[in-house]
Amino acid sequence: MRTAFTLRCTVCKSENYRTDKNKKIHPERLEANKFCPKCGKVTLHKEKK
Repeated sequence: MRTAFTLRCTVCKSENYRTDKNKKIHPERLEANKFCPKCGKVTLHKEKK
């Protein structure tokens, strides 16, 4: 039941991280503060559609 998805930077819209989650337990979209190599700083990353 684990689904792979991509995290996208909200500032520059680059797709930086791939991860997975159990959609049955966590159906909502993931948001995390991660380092964006393109921006050069920590920014909010959201789950891509």
